[in-house]
Amino acid sequence: MSKIFRSLFFAITLTLLFSANALAGPVLDRIVKTGELTVGTSHDFPPLHVKAKDGTIIGLDADLANGMAMAMGVKIKIVSMNFYDLLPALETGKVDMVVAGMTMTPERNLKVAFVGPYFISGQSILAKHETVVKLNDAEIAEKLEFILAVPKGSTSETITEAILPKAQILVAETMDKALDMVLTGKADAMMADTPFCVVADFRNKDKDLEVSQMFTFEPLGVALPANDVHLINWVENFFMTIQGNGTLEKLTKFWFTNPSWMKELP
Repeated sequence: MSKIFRSLFFAITLTLLFSANALAGPVLDRIVKTGELTVGTSHDFPPLHVKAKDGTIIGLDADLANGMAMAMGVKIKIVSMNFYDLLPALETGKVDMVVAGMTMTPERNLKVAFVGPYFISGQSILAKHETVVKLNDAEIAEKLEFILAVPKGSTSETITEAILPKAQILVAETMDKALDMVLTGKADAMMADTPFCVVADFRNKDKDLEVSQMFTFEPLGVALPANDVHLINWVENFFMTIQGNGTLEKLTKFWFTNPSWMKELP
């Protein structure tokens, strides 16, 4: 957890710690009895979650997971895995919750419960300033002719065809390769998840890049077992508290506007 925010989380610990020990449900009861909260996350989506040079997972998701463990009065165990393995791990009880920049979709919500959103994400475009200015105007963007790189297998290509019909699409194998197309001049811009675009902007300040508005609405939430009403209620109260006292806003601002954490990356 970011050291500067420990005191912010500590302020809510006593209140929520009491509620965690009273009338616990099946999963929350296990967490309290074992003294350990097991959180599933991934490791390749900064600034939400990313593996640092020392092997630890850092980011907004990691801070939130650590904050919940502190408020429960238990130790934290963060388990990093491929994104598509996270919900199966939750459903089989291998993790107690998932904090991994996961979009709260109706399809996922049929299987697990969600609390959130703690962050609104979406698809954005990374490009030169003059291009971003044009893209932020819907009427101009619709007629804009430019070369846009998109990651293979993402929703970016479909979105582009709908809102940017004049764009020439180049499909890249990964988000990193799409970014490389922009940096090497093979493409004028790239579309990807907003957090990725923000970090790419951080790491390439000398390229005069800028992040556009979000073109989609993707609310991110914490995935929880559907059979533990009290755990769901506890997490709801946790987020209500950190939203109300400004902690969530300060955490988000730190990870998305302060590049100092970049030095911890490999």
